[in-house]
Amino acid sequence: MNFTNHANIRQTLLRLLCAVGISCAVIALATAQDIPAAADGVSNDGSGLARELFRTESTRIEGGAELITIFERKDTPDGDLPLVSVLRDDLGDDRPENDRLRYIWLHTYTRPSLAQKLSALVPFLYFRTTNKGDVGKSPPPPIADLNAPSGAGGWDPVFWEVFRRALTIDPVRFAKTSILQYRQNKEDYKRTAIATTLAVLSIYEGAGGERALTQQELHDIQARLSIKDELLGGHMQPENLGRAYDRNLEKVRDQRAQNWELLRQTSERQGLVFEPLLMPDGTARHAILWVAQEDALKNRGRKWNGRFLNIKNPWADAKILSWKGYRETRWYDSEDREVAEGTPDAIKRTLVPLAIYGLENPKIPTILVDFRSNANPKMREMSKRALDDVLNGFVSVSIFGDLPLFLGKYAYDYVTAKRGIDIDQPSRLRSYAQLKLLLQLSDPLNESLEGEVSKRLESATLNPLQNDSVVEERLARAQYANLMAWAGTHTGLEKTLANDRREELVRVKHPGFGTRMGFNLAHVFTFGAYTHRETSTPDLMAKMDLKRRLDYHERYVREVAYRTNDPEIDSNSEKLKHSLAFLSQDGSDAGGKTVRAIAKIFSAAQDDDTRSLCLAGLYKINSEGAKRELLAIYRNNQVTPHWRETSARYLKLALDEGQRISKNDVRMITGITSLE
Repeated sequence: MNFTNHANIRQTLLRLLCAVGISCAVIALATAQDIPAAADGVSNDGSGLARELFRTESTRIEGGAELITIFERKDTPDGDLPLVSVLRDDLGDDRPENDRLRYIWLHTYTRPSLAQKLSALVPFLYFRTTNKGDVGKSPPPPIADLNAPSGAGGWDPVFWEVFRRALTIDPVRFAKTSILQYRQNKEDYKRTAIATTLAVLSIYEGAGGERALTQQELHDIQARLSIKDELLGGHMQPENLGRAYDRNLEKVRDQRAQNWELLRQTSERQGLVFEPLLMPDGTARHAILWVAQEDALKNRGRKWNGRFLNIKNPWADAKILSWKGYRETRWYDSEDREVAEGTPDAIKRTLVPLAIYGLENPKIPTILVDFRSNANPKMREMSKRALDDVLNGFVSVSIFGDLPLFLGKYAYDYVTAKRGIDIDQPSRLRSYAQLKLLLQLSDPLNESLEGEVSKRLESATLNPLQNDSVVEERLARAQYANLMAWAGTHTGLEKTLANDRREELVRVKHPGFGTRMGFNLAHVFTFGAYTHRETSTPDLMAKMDLKRRLDYHERYVREVAYRTNDPEIDSNSEKLKHSLAFLSQDGSDAGGKTVRAIAKIFSAAQDDDTRSLCLAGLYKINSEGAKRELLAIYRNNQVTPHWRETSARYLKLALDEGQRISKNDVRMITGITSLE
């Protein structure tokens, strides 16, 4: 085929796909329906059960660190199952102010085998071909470094987008498609692991009792993992993690409540039985729909609206009456409430499972298991993935070269996201991971039905890199043993920890932004081959310890200032005073946000000790902003004379010591008669 014919065919294909995309958008808009209001609550107290599920084990690491592992309690010959491990770098002391959380491992997450890698390279191969056989002796790969100093990860999506746009010529198109396919499978595999880890930590947090990880550490881990896919998520400041966690938790709870109520109301209108599936912590993240065989006889010809359910009409399906799969017999009273067998006037019903849905999804519930059509959820998952692979790999859609197709794809993506069309929602991976964990940690379903659901879940995966549940348990035990063996050697985790600290020392030795940016760019442009590390010395280590403690107290002061109207009521006043006292002694390098936070706390506080510590902190911080805040307090006639005089004394001392003060503020300070 010559080049002209090839170009004509390609243009025809572009126009066709553009028309399909716009048509789908119009149809979706035309068929969209209103969504009922959300329910107020969808969870019960399951903390007692959750507490019995887990145990925690802590192991000291040479060099000053602690490896914390969460186990699922299992009454089997193999013992408890290791789930998640977290490395806490505590510098070998018992002060929480200088602790840093570093690596986190999910023990079912492995490096893929060669066969899995080759399968993941094949374009449009959307199923698992093989399981990983053996993990060898290598330590497991972490799913995240919670305090990576280089910050290079935020550039990774940018470089991959440049790569995708750049290689558009025909000879390398197939190779590029294979590389992008592998990257997508790899990223989806990690997203599934992160979703599983988040679910484990959420249930573990709700278990109550003593925990090796503090509540703040658990929230920080969950916040870091939740924003990992965001472009600049790795650069979020620590004081914002609490807000990120709260915002994400509120969003997820709203989605659960919205989808709970939507699915319940829709199923009741259609004459189906709605049943939530509770996690061990009492939250409902999934639900199952049933149909009664007795109702199938009565509802022949009944109008069916499957807009949100996305399953075929059970009233017109002969399979329901002759169902050979799993069934349950239940008893209901005259008001359609489930009652115990033998209750007077109870009505017997034989229930057939129809589908299982995930509730933590935008807009509408996402179907995960269709008991009458195993291909239904998978085809929904595959449809948009295949379309994106064609457009991003083979065609390389751009606004400059393929404007009609670009607009059609944009309209299609916008409408499906805006209206909640159940096609490859990003949260589907999370729902699948959570459902597998639900079946592992508790018994929400009959054993026979649970086995059937597990098989359907395994066949629904699109990722060749994933392993099935039975293999994952074996791999988890082997990987935990490898991690512990690696942690016990001087060339293993101890060496990795030492290198990480040497990388962290760059921030201590080179506080200037420009130098560190140069090191980061060198790391980025060498694709991670070069990482600058400083030689560890006792002096630098002492400075790093001080810097960590300064970061800890700055974070707390900023958090209090953000959320408080009255520090004595809204916060732990003793902890606040402790942080302010640290800043007044060792806070000379504190940042501008801390300066503004201290000034706000001073204005809101009524306690004399708190106010004194605020002024002492502003004096100690060697910056123009700190002295500007002191000057503003002195010039504020609403402030009592005592505090204005104290501010004036601190300003005089700062001027005599040669601290950083702007020229305008120097003139104002020298003009204050009380300082002359």
